[in-house]
Amino acid sequence: MGNESIELSFLSIFTLITFFIFLFVSKYSFKFKSGILLDKDFSKPQAFHHSAISRSGGIAGIISINIFLIIYYLLYSNFLLDYFLISNLMFIIGFLDDVKINISPSKRLVLMILFLLILIHFVPIKILNIDVPLLSSFLKNDIFSSLFLLLCFLFVVNGANLIDGFNGLLAINLIIINIILTYINIQNVNIELSFFIIAQIVILLSFLLFNFPNAKIFLGDSGSYLFGSLTALNTIMTNNLNPNYSSFFFCILLFYIFFEVFFSFIRKVFQKKSPVHPDNKHLHMLMFKKISIKFGRNNGNYINSVVINIVYSALTVPAILFAKDPLICRFWFFFLIVIYLLIYSRLYRLTKN
Repeated sequence: MGNESIELSFLSIFTLITFFIFLFVSKYSFKFKSGILLDKDFSKPQAFHHSAISRSGGIAGIISINIFLIIYYLLYSNFLLDYFLISNLMFIIGFLDDVKINISPSKRLVLMILFLLILIHFVPIKILNIDVPLLSSFLKNDIFSSLFLLLCFLFVVNGANLIDGFNGLLAINLIIINIILTYINIQNVNIELSFFIIAQIVILLSFLLFNFPNAKIFLGDSGSYLFGSLTALNTIMTNNLNPNYSSFFFCILLFYIFFEVFFSFIRKVFQKKSPVHPDNKHLHMLMFKKISIKFGRNNGNYINSVVINIVYSALTVPAILFAKDPLICRFWFFFLIVIYLLIYSRLYRLTKN
């Protein structure tokens, strides 16, 4: 009981600290280097705003994360080196774009791959629980294991960046994922990991206060890379600590972020487009086109985020009931692929017409 009260006290204090960090950053970030953080590019495919908004959510996020890592060390005498390195390195890669340092998407991808491989090898990061026998045997090989982990991180981090275009879309999705991860860890008494994931939920909720329904700040590439990488690591750690849960259940949790990138890559290859350059044919963009016809462009922005996350929750949350059954989880994962493709094809035809 003593430890629980101390943790709750720390979380209460941390919630206040996080709120004021976001308040300060949202109020003064436009002054940074004469407004270099302001997003004024209204012509890009993923732009759905009409006024200059600061891409400073990642800055407030990384400050909050590092403060919590200090709190965590004071409470548990354990410095989370893996979380510290991955959050700060992913933040830096995204921040280069936020401050308009011109790095091509392919070069940024190479830089991300390099950083992730170094982290995976030297921290090290492993996947200990996977219920696919053939894949499980391959993961005993260090090279294959590193490449598999690299792909996992790349899909989630880039998926987070890809869907971060509407007010609250990414933040709400990550909050849902992390709430489910927290539930699993609390059920299995993984209190320390639960404590850190709850802190991330607090940060994302603080961000939402300044981004939803009307945006005062954006996460920016730095924020989407930061919270995408943290959520990927949270999922891997939860999977490792809870071997009684099917690894396919965690694939279900990350399905929307993962499959958006995978499908986008395949689609662009078939359309003879560059897979690393953005376009306006993603599911959330097609959904927005339909919603904005009825609700208008401004209201459609945040309503789109709500609709997508309601559908995501309706398809994902029931999987908790059979999360320990590998066979059902496997079928549910492929069921989600079918549902995604049906929704996408319907929206594509409607918006094309």
